Amino acid sequence: MVILGYIWNTYLYIPVFNALIWLYNGPAKENMGAAVVMLTVALRVVLLPLSIVSEKNKAIYKILNEKANEIRRNYKNDSVAAKESIRALLKKYKVKPWAKSVVLVVQVLMLVLLYQVFIGGLTRYKMNVLYAGIDKPEIINTLFYGFELGVRDWRWALAVGLILFVEIYREQKGKKVEQTEQVYAVLFPLMSFLILWSLPMVKSVFILTSIAFSYVLSILKIGEKLEK
Repeated sequence: MVILGYIWNTYLYIPVFNALIWLYNGPAKENMGAAVVMLTVALRVVLLPLSIVSEKNKAIYKILNEKANEIRRNYKNDSVAAKESIRALLKKYKVKPWAKSVVLVVQVLMLVLLYQVFIGGLTRYKMNVLYAGIDKPEIINTLFYGFELGVRDWRWALAVGLILFVEIYREQKGKKVEQTEQVYAVLFPLMSFLILWSLPMVKSVFILTSIAFSYVLSILKIGEKLEK
């Protein structure tokens, strides 16, 4: 446990904290909310190769679903042949599901790190872990558009929940969905809202920024372009 604590602090918490304060002092112009947004974007840029693979997987899944449905129609009286054709189809299209998992794991780690940064407030004690080249701010401005980053706020949590609900609805629209998928479409946004409501608002800011980044990738249709 001591070794894990050392690794966590030395290679995760302290570098992230220093990056956050550096952004706060410089590009964010002493706005901690802006610093969190910038840090989130920087993280997603670093993870961009994996995000592109994930978007490419989405495009492949769409193609697979269409082709699998076509196979089922063509072999509706021969289930064995249908299964063999679908198996060959899956073998042809190589999907890397681990890419999305890595992106999610890193983002969960960042959420935990941000919680550690903001829990109990940004005190002078926490500033003692700053590197030599990072200046200690005299004061920390944790207001973001009039909202306090370090406290709970149901409105920002609700925004995340609503956006997740709309996104899932859009994905399921026009498709034949199972009852479990319908339950998921409601339960996942609801649980996300309740969890984020119990945590500092900074978590919602992080997730909203990450969702916005993913939305930009989907608009650009990077995965589909690569597949073509």
